[in-house]
Amino acid sequence: MLFVLDVGNTNTVLGVFARVAKLHPDGEAEEAPRYERLVANWRVATRQSSTVDEYGVLFRNLFSMASLEASGIHGIVISSVVPPLDPVLRQVCERYFNSKPLLIEPGVKTGMPVHYDNPAEVGADRIVNAVAAFDKYGGPCIIVDFGTATTFDCVSAKGEYLGGVICPGIGISADALFQRTARLPRVEIRKPARVIGTNTVGSLQSGLYYGYLGLVDGILELLLEEMGRQTKVIATGGLGAMIGTGSKYIEKVDDLLTLEGLRIIWERNVQGSSLASPKVSSKSSNVSATISSTPRGDR
Repeated sequence: MLFVLDVGNTNTVLGVFARVAKLHPDGEAEEAPRYERLVANWRVATRQSSTVDEYGVLFRNLFSMASLEASGIHGIVISSVVPPLDPVLRQVCERYFNSKPLLIEPGVKTGMPVHYDNPAEVGADRIVNAVAAFDKYGGPCIIVDFGTATTFDCVSAKGEYLGGVICPGIGISADALFQRTARLPRVEIRKPARVIGTNTVGSLQSGLYYGYLGLVDGILELLLEEMGRQTKVIATGGLGAMIGTGSKYIEKVDDLLTLEGLRIIWERNVQGSSLASPKVSSKSSNVSATISSTPRGDR
């Protein structure tokens, strides 16, 4: 099995992929089994203060609840925008899973050229999303990731990462409003039944939801003018379903896009390297595109 982790500033999303063998019509294996079947996934809070053992117990408990054995993990790949947690998670993998993880960082093969002024500035999660979206949906495409920050990432028809847009997430916007006003209450962020609010809570929810939806569609309108109307738009992230289903331009909401991207990148790094062995090495082979775990975008 392959264990994948996407570590964001607010949440960490985890998944486990099992191998699937593709067969010839005569029943013989067509190629080596690939980790294509997602058998479990979880979303937990990211806590920078948690120790190696606390994370280890958490992960092992999640595995136990899903009737999965930690000994069955043959590879681990991590995308992180929280650098202080990187050494903690490395130790967790080595101590509790007896494996060295592959971290998405400079030197990892992605198969996607990055046309950024400084490719090292691009957050690891943004490249992971771009790789997954192009692999699953083709290009050109735009990925809108609704997390602590909302990111818009653009991929060309040739599979090149072109750049994008970074905005404060809707949660950050809501927190700023509540912290700067004395009498406005904190409310649940959700789509209200109608635009016109008849009380303070309803008015706040309408402003947050429809105001943010307007921001998203406004940016997408401009991006589509630059990239072409044939461009596919995919949403992901914790609030992807809530905002994405109300957008005029978002065609698909894919909650598991980042996990798929981690799987794809891991497979691109195992061929011809020591990552192909049951116990994963953090070393990778030749570089095809440079990316970074710099915390530019997150979940």
